[in-house]
Amino acid sequence: MPIIDLSHTIINNMQVYPGDQPPILEQTYCIRENGSTNHLLTFGMHTGTHIDGTWHMVDHKNFIADAPLEDLIGKACVIDIRNSKEFTNIQLVKKKAEGCSIVLFYTGYGDLFGSDKYTHDYPLIGTDVAQVIVDMGIKLVGIDTFSPDIEPYKTHQILLSNGIFIAENLTNLHLLLDKSKIEIIAMPLKIEADSAPARIIAVVK
Repeated sequence: MPIIDLSHTIINNMQVYPGDQPPILEQTYCIRENGSTNHLLTFGMHTGTHIDGTWHMVDHKNFIADAPLEDLIGKACVIDIRNSKEFTNIQLVKKKAEGCSIVLFYTGYGDLFGSDKYTHDYPLIGTDVAQVIVDMGIKLVGIDTFSPDIEPYKTHQILLSNGIFIAENLTNLHLLLDKSKIEIIAMPLKIEADSAPARIIAVVK
């Protein structure tokens, strides 16, 4: 039963969404000098692979720590949108996502993480697709880019206002393209915040 890690490793000063503060990761204790090793990490909640909670763009105080875990584990499908500027094929979503609770969008940009190109011109998810996802009862949407949309973030608002979580900055989605039975386990850190970095894995059955 192969397990595929869909998460980027958090490293010091790693790439973040333009305007966000990069993480600071430093070693604070050394075995030779202190008898143990320790590190200090200072980071924003949208660093690396993370999950947007509903409070991120909806005006209510719902901590990601209180997210229902059953909404973050489930059968998933992967939709290839590499050739889209803005993905609007609602019929493909209906076909691929039938019986799933999680939908992942593969743009190919996961391999570009850390480069200047990663920050712009990535495929977007149209609002009609977002609404279909709501109508189908999907619980989690994932994508291998900084965001499924750009300002004014209408896709974010449609999904989050309907209680659908968004996983961003995924990687290795290409390894799932030919798989038919995928279970996703997406665990955000249990933090009293709007969102949180997460370790997200795919279990291929």
